[in-house]
Amino acid sequence: MSNEKIELSKLRDRIDQIDRQLLELISERARCAQSVAEVKLSSGAQGDVVFYRPEREAQVLRKVMELNSGPLSDEEVARLFREVMSACLALENPLHIAYLGPEGTFTHAAALKHFGHSVVSLPHAAIDEVFREVEAGTAHYGVVPVETSSEGMINHTLDVFVNSPLNICGEVQIRTHYHLLISPATQIEDVEVIYSQASSLANCRQWLDEKWPGAQRVAVSSHEEAVTLAAKQKNAAAIAGEHCIGLFGVKSIAGNIEDRPNQIARFLIIGRERIASSGNDRTSVLVTIKDEPGALYRMLGAFYKHSLSLTRLDSRPALSGEQRYLFFIDFSGHWEDENVVAAIQELSREVLDVRHLGSYPLGVL
Repeated sequence: MSNEKIELSKLRDRIDQIDRQLLELISERARCAQSVAEVKLSSGAQGDVVFYRPEREAQVLRKVMELNSGPLSDEEVARLFREVMSACLALENPLHIAYLGPEGTFTHAAALKHFGHSVVSLPHAAIDEVFREVEAGTAHYGVVPVETSSEGMINHTLDVFVNSPLNICGEVQIRTHYHLLISPATQIEDVEVIYSQASSLANCRQWLDEKWPGAQRVAVSSHEEAVTLAAKQKNAAAIAGEHCIGLFGVKSIAGNIEDRPNQIARFLIIGRERIASSGNDRTSVLVTIKDEPGALYRMLGAFYKHSLSLTRLDSRPALSGEQRYLFFIDFSGHWEDENVVAAIQELSREVLDVRHLGSYPLGVL
């Protein structure tokens, strides 16, 4: 046996040994998760037990990223631990996650990125349907889009919050990269038609003009429909996100084909409970002010005085038709922080109403 084969054999034996150790440790962690569930259940009624703790999960992921010494990137290590935690949590109580569907949307990808793949995913046709499912208790949490770098704020999501009792429990951001996908049975040179949502076709217009000028572009209702059509037709392709590859059995023949790179979409996790501080949080509030001179100045002054950094400010007229405006505001900090408490107390004296929409961990991944 050559020296190379001997060395490779030793390395493979070492890998096998490490794999056994990893399996033992993962199994031990899973048993600990089961014990956690038993302790929680023994202390109260099952319907009152909270198994998923967003602030605890965020702390764990930040810690492993801090301890990571490579060669895997911090993000890759956090993704691995996310899936381990997702699988362990499923032993306690599988989470049911409602999201803006259908399957294959970027919202679906955001749900899996945030909660891992060991959840029960429940697609819904409209944002308000996601809210209703969580309010009714059919789903533990919901995932809805709130902002894209190309289209700005998702107004419908903000409007539903006005009358919803739900809280924001987390956030997740994903890069909206697009791929050209075909069936494994399709030859590249045979592609004559390309399916996708109208907005996705528009986001990839320059690339399509350069690479596929002769192909017919057909707008459909969703990425799921586009990829399903491409999978069935030997002369067709679809434009969709990378996550559709594993879902629909297609393959990518070109990636990152969007005209503007580094586009980011932000999604909110909605739930019924308030989230404790994780140590690195964001707070969202809904502020109602009267349309009068100096009202905006007085509102912003409370945040400035108490050194709170605003990360988002969006306004719209109140639906009541009166001379009032609603402001959706995000700022750094947790509702229970001393400077946040002081700022809200001062703000409440200057505006008509302040409603806490939620304090939640900053997105780790």
